Amino acid sequence: MKPVTPDATLAAVVGATPLPRTELTKKLWAYIKKNGLQDKKVKTQINADDKLKAVFNGKKAVSMFEMTKLVSGHLK
Repeated sequence: MKPVTPDATLAAVVGATPLPRTELTKKLWAYIKKNGLQDKKVKTQINADDKLKAVFNGKKAVSMFEMTKLVSGHLK
């Protein structure tokens, strides 16, 4: 897999080093689980904290599928 570089907004969550998209996804999920951001009732919903809200274009909550699309906009 070709490494991708997160922009400054996404780097606040997963770090700034270039990494394959699969590793980036693992780090993002680790952050979500560590901070308890997965919705308790609707497991496909991610509730954003301040760092993720910046990645999610200001949205308070997004679906897992929408998250993938929004994160792609923060990759170089």
